[in-house]
Amino acid sequence: MSYTVTLPGRGTFDAWREAARIAISHRIPPDEISWTGGGGLFAAAPLPDTPGPHQTRVPGGFLKLAGSVIWHSAPERTALLYRALWQLDRRQGDPLSQADPLGRRLNLMAKSVGRDIHKMHAFVRFRELPSEGRRRFAAWFEPEHDTLEPGSSFFVKRFADMDWMIATPGLTARFEAGRLTFHNGGARPDLPEDASESLWATYFANIFNPSRVKLDAMRSEMPKKYWKNLPETRLIPDMLRDAEARVERMREAAATPCPALEQPPCPPATAPRCQPRPNGRKQWVKRARPPCNADAVASARRQHRPSGAKGSRRHV
Repeated sequence: MSYTVTLPGRGTFDAWREAARIAISHRIPPDEISWTGGGGLFAAAPLPDTPGPHQTRVPGGFLKLAGSVIWHSAPERTALLYRALWQLDRRQGDPLSQADPLGRRLNLMAKSVGRDIHKMHAFVRFRELPSEGRRRFAAWFEPEHDTLEPGSSFFVKRFADMDWMIATPGLTARFEAGRLTFHNGGARPDLPEDASESLWATYFANIFNPSRVKLDAMRSEMPKKYWKNLPETRLIPDMLRDAEARVERMREAAATPCPALEQPPCPPATAPRCQPRPNGRKQWVKRARPPCNADAVASARRQHRPSGAKGSRRHV
């Protein structure tokens, strides 16, 4: 007998966990369940409404892994997770290990989901909307996986003092009056221009270091598929084109050396010499150190330092 399961678009992990608990309690093999909502060529029945007699316990690492893999965009993710649950219950292999083929695949999927959530936190760009009273913002983002639901808690904690909306092709998150809700996704909304984008572009252009251009590292941290939704990426081609010229201008504008700082270093202490003592033993006697100009050099450095400068260096 074959069974079919249809999972909702929101609250997917909780729905899958409940369906998997019922299926494993009835000892239904993975090959007899279709998790995509279709029964194939033959009629398929839904899962039983109540749990069966069998009970299973899984390590906490499996729930953590499943909580990440469930948001992957691959349609077979739910079937793979149930197969891993089946193997854990039957003690067949170790689907949590990187050495296991199934475990290796699931861990790679979880890693991809985690990276996609990280990119969403880094590359969402809000635009302010006209409002009266509480400020309102909106953003458009195109994730690789279904990561808006698990990734929204970050924005709830960080932007709790304003209303905002994050729209994606598959789902839309709305935070209004301290309450987070999810709605169907759609096409990219028409968002107004935001004056803060010009300020952000100016800041981005000023922190750009032309002497440390590493294109491979930049594309790794900021993949080009996100560029179309980032306002600062419009400046990157011009900044890269002018990088060598900016480096030359930086060299020409380098600070000129201060003559007072070009003092010779302090002479080293001369080697001690040995003198005989009355009892026949030898005594080591250090020679006096020649006068040092360290105080004069330190004074010249203090005078040469620009006003307001601090002794320690700090990266910007």
